[in-house]
Amino acid sequence: MEAQLKSIQDKLQQLLRQQASLQKENRELKEALKKLKMESGTNQEYINGLRQKVEILKISSGNWNDTDKKQFEKRVSSYIREIDRCIALLSE
Repeated sequence: MEAQLKSIQDKLQQLLRQQASLQKENRELKEALKKLKMESGTNQEYINGLRQKVEILKISSGNWNDTDKKQFEKRVSSYIREIDRCIALLSE
C-alpha cells in the first residue's frame, strides 16, 4: 500500500513539474507570437510603402499600359469624391 501511495505521489510531482514546464512554454510562445504579429504589421506597412513608391515611379516614367491608366483614373476619381464629401461636411 505504501509503495502504491509513493508511486502516486511521484507521478503527481512529475505531472506538476510537467504542468509548470508547459505553462512556461505557453507564456514564451505567446510572447513570441505577439512579437511576430508586431513585426508582421511593420513589414506590411513597409510593403505598402514600397508599393506606393512603385506606383509613383510608374506614374513619373509615363510607361503605362491601359489597365494601369484605368486603375489610376479610378483611384483619382475616388479621391476626388472623398474630398468632395469632406468639403460638403465642412460646409454644413
